[in-house]
Amino acid sequence: MSSPAFHVEFSDVARTFATTARPSGRRTSDRRRDPVSRAEPRPVLRDVSLRIRGGEVIAILGPSGCGKSTLLRIAGGLDAPSRGRALIDGSAVSGVDARCAVGFQEPRLLPWRSLADNIALGLPRGLDKEAGRERVRRLLELVGLTASAALRPREVSGGMAQRASLARALARNPGVLLLDEPFGALDALTRLRMQDLLLDIHTAEPATILLVTHDVDEALQLADRIVLLGTEAGRPGSTIVSVTTVPVERPRERGSVELAGLRAELLDGLGIDRHGRAHGEQRTEAVPASTH
Repeated sequence: MSSPAFHVEFSDVARTFATTARPSGRRTSDRRRDPVSRAEPRPVLRDVSLRIRGGEVIAILGPSGCGKSTLLRIAGGLDAPSRGRALIDGSAVSGVDARCAVGFQEPRLLPWRSLADNIALGLPRGLDKEAGRERVRRLLELVGLTASAALRPREVSGGMAQRASLARALARNPGVLLLDEPFGALDALTRLRMQDLLLDIHTAEPATILLVTHDVDEALQLADRIVLLGTEAGRPGSTIVSVTTVPVERPRERGSVELAGLRAELLDGLGIDRHGRAHGEQRTEAVPASTH
């Protein structure tokens, strides 16, 4: 059963949160402190406009707190923009959208259920039981967990649990797969294997994928285009700083020389120079040799 791979659009999206200020501490005429605190707006996103083609893999990069996860939540209807709108397949997102599925950084599996039963939780309501069993069987095979289907989450590794979580997200056959740092908690080797698995899944079930990551190399390995979020001087809230097409077809060789220049550009956009130093930070001088 192939995914419809919907196209996604953000149109002039902005998101502002209200934060509660501390009480002013002023004394009123009757010598009591003023207990009133005012809600101050905190812009997180502004002027975000982007069209994503059906079946495209988009990586969203940016510094911590720049609104990457908020943008993902808006796409899935888990949050609403303060201005603008998100559209899937041409229709506006309003409330939790069944056309999307979400994969989180933690597996979030129910500990008392087997891996197979956890995957089955993602099946759409009303699906025929036999069709549901076949869907779970196919997903277990796709993520390499057939032999572990009856095990509980505590009996498997973190990578295996994350594979089950990914399979659960795919169970409803989503047109849009939203992944919020899905491999961030894994060790380096398992993370590389999960990246390869995601590409295999995308080949088998080519949904549109929006991937939030802090890892430039991961973005270069997986994405068709890389969206960099950031701020501009004097303007609150993050917006799209650049959209970069990765010029090498997948599968890509890790550490490709062809992508070295692009990697340096993206790191520079994140405020890191090619030697790993953050822009604006004072250099550490060499430790002087001991005189003893």
